Amino acid sequence: MSGERAPRVLLGVTGGIAAYKAPELVRMLVKAGAEVRVVVTGRAEAFVAPQALAVVSGHPVHRTEFPREAGPEIPHVELAEWADAFVVAPATGNTLAKLARGIADDLLSSAWLAFPGPGVVAPAMNPRMWDHPATRENVALLEARGVEIVPPGEGFVACGDTGPGRLADLDLVVERVLLAARRSRSLAGRTVLVTAGPTREPIDPVRFVGNRSSGKMGFAVAAAARARGARVFLVHGPVCLPRPFGVEAVRVETAREMEREVLGRLGEADVLVMAAAVADHRPATAAAGKLPRKGERFALELVPNPDILAEAVAARRPGQVIVGFAAETGDAARKGAEKRRRKGADLLVANDVTEPGSGFGTDTNHAWLVGPGDDEVEEWPRMSKRRVAERLLDRVEALLRRSEGA
Repeated sequence: MSGERAPRVLLGVTGGIAAYKAPELVRMLVKAGAEVRVVVTGRAEAFVAPQALAVVSGHPVHRTEFPREAGPEIPHVELAEWADAFVVAPATGNTLAKLARGIADDLLSSAWLAFPGPGVVAPAMNPRMWDHPATRENVALLEARGVEIVPPGEGFVACGDTGPGRLADLDLVVERVLLAARRSRSLAGRTVLVTAGPTREPIDPVRFVGNRSSGKMGFAVAAAARARGARVFLVHGPVCLPRPFGVEAVRVETAREMEREVLGRLGEADVLVMAAAVADHRPATAAAGKLPRKGERFALELVPNPDILAEAVAARRPGQVIVGFAAETGDAARKGAEKRRRKGADLLVANDVTEPGSGFGTDTNHAWLVGPGDDEVEEWPRMSKRRVAERLLDRVEALLRRSEGA
């Protein structure tokens, strides 16, 4: 788009034979309109000359966390703040392990740990190394965090073996990187309000009425929205998850506390994503002290909690996009469609919590996206919750663009 600056791509090159392709990858990215800076590991220099990378990128190559000519800048932080997207290509098995486990023992891995935006990793290694359980676990960890993995191609590799391990076609790598760089700014200037986790409704100071929600889905949405440049405010119930980088957050206990926070911030939000599992009912009264065990039955009177999603829809301003979630048990698509119509949300994500790999506390989700039309239902295969979040935000962005063009 005219007037926009070029996408900024940070390329990390590691020590595999496929590193010889890095200058061509840089040339292709520059030709596509990107500004590229390159970080190389010490082992990469055995396969590619830093001078070649400097010439095709038009920038000095970054080689160490501690350059001889020390300045006030902190190299790994400066590079992480500069980039719109970070691609590691080729990524060796060793580098995959470091990126997945948070090891930061050189400039590349330190910059990766400091980078809050979208990452792309294109592995290249011996087929047996690619198939090793440790590598598979590392890839799964990165994917769960929203990292785009460009899987290696099959064929003859440098060591003489045949199988999956060759660096993916550079055209494909360039396509994924440019998409990631564009995505990193796609929600810039927007405010996204997200709810996550359960609520707890006290019976007494010890016991409560609640549910099994872990908050993982809502936290994934918050992290993905922040990675796209949005200002994100997260209202979450009691969970054991770290706050996503760069996200403002407040912890609540009850549905009424969540209602107060959501409605109080709704006016400044462009998007509301209600991923929290809000308790439908609460005890009519909460005892001031712990109720003693009497060894006999007792009745607990429950009263309805506020319907935060419906209230938000009623209070919405023009142009806002509101997304609901529905955790169902059986026939999630039909129940989700009914709930979307009843609540008036633009979109609703439904899943069956009794299905393996799609319930509370899992890292994956098999979901149905309902809306924006009454008969629009799209089934999404089981994937990581971060990938669900990315797909959902793609649809949200389409609705925002549609409302602006109306």
